[in-house]
Amino acid sequence: MTSGINSASASASADVAVVGAGIIGLSVAMHLVAQGRSVLLIDRKGIAQETSAQNAGALAFSDILPLASPRILRQAPRWLLDPLGPLAIRPGYALQMLPWLLRFGLASRPSAYRASLQAQTQLMRLAAPAFHAMLARAKASHMIRQDGSLQVYESDAEFRSSLAGWQLRAEAGIAFEHVKGERLRALQPGLASSIVAGTFVPHWETVSDPFEVASALGRHVMQAGATWRQAEVRSIAVRDGGLELQLAQGSAVRAKQAVIATGAWSRQLAAQLGDAIPLETERGYNTTLPPGAFDLQRQIIFGAHGFVVTPLSTGIRVGGAVELGGLQLPPNFKRSAHMLEKASRLLPGLQTEGGTQWMGYRPSLPDSLPVIGHAKAGRQVVYAFGHGHLGLTQSGATGHLVAELLAGHTPSIPLEPFRPDRF
Repeated sequence: MTSGINSASASASADVAVVGAGIIGLSVAMHLVAQGRSVLLIDRKGIAQETSAQNAGALAFSDILPLASPRILRQAPRWLLDPLGPLAIRPGYALQMLPWLLRFGLASRPSAYRASLQAQTQLMRLAAPAFHAMLARAKASHMIRQDGSLQVYESDAEFRSSLAGWQLRAEAGIAFEHVKGERLRALQPGLASSIVAGTFVPHWETVSDPFEVASALGRHVMQAGATWRQAEVRSIAVRDGGLELQLAQGSAVRAKQAVIATGAWSRQLAAQLGDAIPLETERGYNTTLPPGAFDLQRQIIFGAHGFVVTPLSTGIRVGGAVELGGLQLPPNFKRSAHMLEKASRLLPGLQTEGGTQWMGYRPSLPDSLPVIGHAKAGRQVVYAFGHGHLGLTQSGATGHLVAELLAGHTPSIPLEPFRPDRF
């Protein structure tokens, strides 16, 4: 997408200003134009130029287990000993993160975990049909791959430790099949002999490429009449019953309503509106290998190592893990290389040459739930951020819910667990 399509003037007014043109902002804009609203979409870089461009491409509607959990508290000390492992905190950043980590610990208590699990399950039940409807409207349903996923285990102990989580998924009505032997090898030929078991999720979906999907949504939104502006929003304030958004270029935008969907950069704008939201950044890494690097049948999840391998139209993407390090520190691409080395051991035929490395920022809240709700400063502003690694998955549901809030309708699911002031 280019900034010249339906471009706004230097001084502009809008019915609804949607700040952020990642997958969440695009979904919000799409739902609003479907209601006949006049939408101005603003982003400092362009359509899906941040994390939405290069994520793992999973539609993880069955991924209802919050990251903040008793299980993670047990595993985290061992993981943190490995600076290139599934979970890392950059040196020099741990002290700054201490308040977030304390909240993460509180959210991992059994009672809090159960509440987050229930809220996540409700959001996911809305997310699947909402996403499919959104892509159908954009004539992009062909971009969904319905191959299922395969989570694999390197020992019986690792497999057994996963069973409690699968039981919770079963209680939520999620279909899966534990597999071994010939069935396991048939689902994905070429697995290392060290892999002894797997869990196949038949209804798990991926997309052909996340940037292709976001671009399709962007084209639809513009063709439906939305206006686009490439600009950085420096400040937002309530003025005379409406809103004034000051841009970095020195101009301003007036709007009746606004949505803050700037992902990992949302905390600063929320603070200007009176909301202290403990948003942190999961820095995710990946390497995209050329097409044909491996005969990958479906997304493979290496849960113990914290990464996935995904077949995309643009190649084979190896990525995941969590590095907590904020927005300012430079990337540590040793993490990408380390995941690629592990992937080549677990998929011995993987051709690791010619890959492109990438690092992106996932907006993360301590209880693993996004913020979806009105700003403290006024109901003219709705927040839609903090989805962690589930932004693509939950985008349709978030757009649907935000449109309901802006229209003054009763939300399709209870939004109490997602309210901005819950911390």
